[in-house]
Amino acid sequence: MTTVDSPRDANGPPRFAASGFATPRRPDDTDDTGDADETAATVPHRTRALTTPPRRKTIAAPCIDARTRRDRPARRATHARRALADFRAPAPPVARGTTRNRARRYACPSVDAVARTAPSPHAHRAAPARRPPSSEGAIMSEAVRMERDTFGEIAVPAARLWGAQTQRSLQNFKISTEKQSPELIHALALIKRAAAAVNLELGVLAQDKANAIVAAADEIIAGRHADEFPLAVWQTGSGTQTNMNLNEVIANRASELLGGERGESRAVHPNDDVNRGQSSNDVFPTAMHIAAARAIVDHLLPALRTLRATLDAKAAAFADIVKIGRTHLQDATPLTLGQEFSGYVAQLDQGIRHVEAALPHLYELAQGGTAVGTGLNAHPKFAAGVAAEIGRLTGLPFVSAPNKFEVMAAADALVFAHGALKTVAASLMKIANDIRWLASGPRCGLGELSIPENEPGSSIMPGKVNPTQSEAVTMLCCQVFGNDVAVNFGGASGNFELNVFRPMIAHNVLQSVRLLADGAQGFNDHCAVGIEPNRARIDALLNESLMLVTALNPHIGYDKAAQIAKKAHKEGTTLKAAALALGYVTDAQFDEWVRPEHMVGNR
Repeated sequence: MTTVDSPRDANGPPRFAASGFATPRRPDDTDDTGDADETAATVPHRTRALTTPPRRKTIAAPCIDARTRRDRPARRATHARRALADFRAPAPPVARGTTRNRARRYACPSVDAVARTAPSPHAHRAAPARRPPSSEGAIMSEAVRMERDTFGEIAVPAARLWGAQTQRSLQNFKISTEKQSPELIHALALIKRAAAAVNLELGVLAQDKANAIVAAADEIIAGRHADEFPLAVWQTGSGTQTNMNLNEVIANRASELLGGERGESRAVHPNDDVNRGQSSNDVFPTAMHIAAARAIVDHLLPALRTLRATLDAKAAAFADIVKIGRTHLQDATPLTLGQEFSGYVAQLDQGIRHVEAALPHLYELAQGGTAVGTGLNAHPKFAAGVAAEIGRLTGLPFVSAPNKFEVMAAADALVFAHGALKTVAASLMKIANDIRWLASGPRCGLGELSIPENEPGSSIMPGKVNPTQSEAVTMLCCQVFGNDVAVNFGGASGNFELNVFRPMIAHNVLQSVRLLADGAQGFNDHCAVGIEPNRARIDALLNESLMLVTALNPHIGYDKAAQIAKKAHKEGTTLKAAALALGYVTDAQFDEWVRPEHMVGNR
């Protein structure tokens, strides 16, 4: 191997390979008269942070002089690539800064040209990929304003209505993609509106501020400013950041409505005015109850009642269609298709009653309990006044909870409500599963029902149509079952005076309500209304069933009837043929006793 010596400093000469690239030195390498710290001290700050690779064995390469390099361009590039492949990271800054000049002087005149022209196998590592800016990180490239909280100043995008605490939450809780639901945000805005009106009535808030807060809250309730509420579900367990998000947005917007500006010089204060007489500890559970109750009343119950009515109409239309029953996925005695559907109707009736039974507890509001349920810093009439105002605005019978300690420290009302939602999910899953099984086929399944064909079912099998509505419903029911487990754990995990799983509980309850409401409505519109019986298939399966032999039990006894069924099954004959062959009944007796239409009720 050819090396050259170059006087560097008192520590001794570096070693250079003939290729012109310096042999790497580790930071802990030392010479006879010096150490790595002295070398590092000479490195500019900009380059000192580069990672120094471990010492590697140098690959010797023959020197390519000026006379021969014209004739061997391929070998020249090969040597350069080998050297680059051997040294997979940049050389130490001192050596890298001196390599080319000293290599020209002491080694090959072609080194610099090769280094410039040879493609680097590590070119893709030269510049790390730029990370796309996050929503909160975008403030680095847009106008900002400085806001202050108890932790000091923080830059907030000037175009945003939120303030310091929202900005800190954005920076501190970059977790997943789940955001606070619109239903919850609207419920929080409703609380702020009601609180402002009550505080004005109680004489603890100026009229101009109260009017501005009400107007700003109304804008949020109407769906404006939706992008001003970006916070994740996964934050503080009390929902404090989301409560402050509402306070800051409403305060800044109210200040603008009063002719002022957003920011620290705003006319309306997020804590002293918008949050007056309140705490996140009573605001957030109140919002959860409002959002859940409204979603159930406005969306879930109407959807369930619609599906129930459709299935009830089908039950009436199918009342005279006798079909074979099935238990354990095996043939059983007959019933009518109407009777089968009446069971689905009764399931939904029970589910509706269960959900309705959860509403009275949800109508009890925590507002007025403030920090721990005692009502500290709230007017004595504040709690009842806010509940009455919220009831007036929503048309629902909300009341102030008789015991604020229970409604703030626990989440029993929501745990109970979600139990009812889980029951509805179990019913819907059973109904959807039955219908897709009864519609299986079209030729090789049960095929007793025909359901609407809404879209192609396969990317490879032409003409295939699948029971997609049933599949969607069964999937969302599984999600509700999972949500129920999370809600149960969250409800059971409150400590002392406060449950700190509230954002998660709210997210899961509201998602379950939304899934069940949308799923029931979609299943009704795109499947249930179009269900039709396949009479030929129903009759064929009914007449082939061996379980019709059950009608003979009262006349010839269980044991003889069982012999008839086993003989017919083993020999592949009909029940009548087997019964006549065994001599247990006559032809006339069999026809009189074995009549499926007489087997669907008491006789």
